[in-house]
Amino acid sequence: MQYRQYGKTGKKVSLVGFGGMQFREIDNRRQCVETMLEAARGGVNYFDTAPGYFGLKSEEVFGEAFAEMRRQGFPFYSATKTVKSKEGEIREQLEGQLKRLQVDHIDFYHVWCITSLGGWRERKQNRVLETFAKLKEEGLIGHICVSSHLIDQEIKELLMEGVFEGVLFGYSAYNFPFRQAAFEAITRHDLGCAVMNPLGGGLIPKHPDVFRFVKTREEETVVEGALRFLFAHPAISTALVGCADAKEVREALRALEGYQPLSAERLEQMKQGVKDSFEGLCTGCQYCENCPQGIPISKFMEAYNQKRLRGDDKAMLDEIKWHWNIPVEDAEKCIGCGECEEACTQHLNIMDRLKEIADIARKAN
Repeated sequence: MQYRQYGKTGKKVSLVGFGGMQFREIDNRRQCVETMLEAARGGVNYFDTAPGYFGLKSEEVFGEAFAEMRRQGFPFYSATKTVKSKEGEIREQLEGQLKRLQVDHIDFYHVWCITSLGGWRERKQNRVLETFAKLKEEGLIGHICVSSHLIDQEIKELLMEGVFEGVLFGYSAYNFPFRQAAFEAITRHDLGCAVMNPLGGGLIPKHPDVFRFVKTREEETVVEGALRFLFAHPAISTALVGCADAKEVREALRALEGYQPLSAERLEQMKQGVKDSFEGLCTGCQYCENCPQGIPISKFMEAYNQKRLRGDDKAMLDEIKWHWNIPVEDAEKCIGCGECEEACTQHLNIMDRLKEIADIARKAN
């Protein structure tokens, strides 16, 4: 295992981290715990979950696994999250999390799921930062972190608070053009950087032909190539791989076997592969983001990627609702002015796609 500094915290975390929302059979506790132990045996020491993963069951599994890790002498860091913003609510949730995780403190505690500046400002008004600071002083949490879906310039306001020690955000060979500005902002602040959805939420391994450009050598899998793409970014502290079972843990760990840092030239060649391989997919350049109707077009287009790659309308609607947290009805606001299509560097039929999204949403309801 390779380890990297988590920002300025002084802690070294495993380059491959464990994400707790992909267990194959959450009610098969022994299998889930064994999956986490397989990761620990491979040197993984960063384990991330949340109170919304399988309800509360993921945190409960983590607690059982952590207890076993202590007995076997495996070091680990715990990471979880809260969407609460008022002190009483946060403390109540944290108390339950400490019990479920079977720990006396949480190493990396996240203000969870910041999807808009408006939502962030509301939490800030509720004094979420002051509460987190108190919890840290009391030794109940180790480091104040944030889980954000903000992109481009939006994340700058979040990071200007100067209190966050680490950021959890989505970045992969699938969506990096959409997240590059946010990634660069995190890098400039020298923060711990944990990457979620490093395999594009499962899109990359399910579409190996589309993502073959991430492979650095013929014999490796696209999973190995996609993870090595992330490893090539020195500012990434850990890539959280959601593993369903021990077999998938071993596959993720193989990406580190014989890994050699990629040259800047090779990394740029891989990035160019996105443009060459993603025909018909939005790569998130955001040139369409001046819609006179205020439609968040780039977010709708990234969600539409799910439909194209998976052939699954529900996956697209789930992306809009749960990942981006935007009203699907906004797609109906399009007046057909065509400004977005004129600006699109890939010449996508954006207006037709917005209409299709709106029609699919109506039928789903």
